[in-house]
Amino acid sequence: MSKDISTLNRWRLVLGKYSSNHLTFSEDNINYADMDTLLEFLYEREYGEERGVRTDKRAGSLDPSNLTVPQWITKIKELFPKETVEILEKHALDKYNLKELLTDKTVLEKLEPNPELLKSILQMKHLMKGEVLESAKKIVKVTAEEIAKKLEQDIKTAINGRLDRNKYGGIKSSRNIDFKRTIKHNLKNFDRELNTLVVDRVYFNKRVKPSNPWNVIIAVDESGSMLDSVIHSAIMAGIFSKLPMLKTNLVIFDTEIVDLTEYVEDVVQTLMSIQLGGGTNISRALQYCNGLMENPHKTIVILVTDLYEGGSYGTMYARAKDIVESGARLIILPALGIDAEPIYDRGAAEKMAALGAKVAAVTPGGLAKWIAQIIS
Repeated sequence: MSKDISTLNRWRLVLGKYSSNHLTFSEDNINYADMDTLLEFLYEREYGEERGVRTDKRAGSLDPSNLTVPQWITKIKELFPKETVEILEKHALDKYNLKELLTDKTVLEKLEPNPELLKSILQMKHLMKGEVLESAKKIVKVTAEEIAKKLEQDIKTAINGRLDRNKYGGIKSSRNIDFKRTIKHNLKNFDRELNTLVVDRVYFNKRVKPSNPWNVIIAVDESGSMLDSVIHSAIMAGIFSKLPMLKTNLVIFDTEIVDLTEYVEDVVQTLMSIQLGGGTNISRALQYCNGLMENPHKTIVILVTDLYEGGSYGTMYARAKDIVESGARLIILPALGIDAEPIYDRGAAEKMAALGAKVAAVTPGGLAKWIAQIIS
């Protein structure tokens, strides 16, 4: 057993920071030799005997020379916890470029749908055809819907309208309880013996919705460095499109403009339309957004970009100034995501802020609250 434990510890070192969280197992019924073989199948691509990783071949059905990628996927799911499986799949794609994970239908359907896999599909969808592409779309749909499910309630709560605390009624939910009014009107029911307030009526705040919709125009830089932001922008645009107080446009751009407003409610169509990489012409995107505005004073232009302009910075600033001076709100997001940790042109961001744009890296919930403040 000590030799087997030593084998596992060796792979803990190989997996580095992931080990303490994801390679902890019960000591019962563990086949360390098979685990070792499965890990070696992947990591022998990088590590050799000089790095302390054994490369001798063992007999049996799990010998690395006999393993195929579909077999490897099946076995790691049997022997490792889900968190570790996701890490191994990510390393296979990102570090060792095992394209078979995404170009073989059988293998693809075995993968765990998750945000990292979604990003890999979007980066490699140009390699997919026929049934493989259809399987990939199913993963995109499942993953995007799961992300949307986590975001939707908070976004709708923030944007459905401001709370009018001078009126009661409205949506009867725990989020909307008017505690002050409820306590005041139920004081007469206070039970002195039990020292308890007996509530026979709960009062709720009333949400006031704008009488006519605001136009939210989302323009997203589809360069490779913006992938997280592209995904969250597309998902949030789909959520916004379901809200009656918002009219939503979605545009993606590099050096060209693609208007996806027609598909804004179809997140799969939207995400699969993304072409990552290429140049960036922010000026052209801002000019296009300007042309979409019908009532500038009720328009919010959200530009999701790292502000690294491929064309003229002077023209970019001029186009931004046109939008701000029209009366529209211009919000520039160097990052939009759960972590929202951007790498962007800080000098350009400072210039945009000086022109009157709001510039910040935000989470989806943060953006929703920002929009709610504007439209209330």
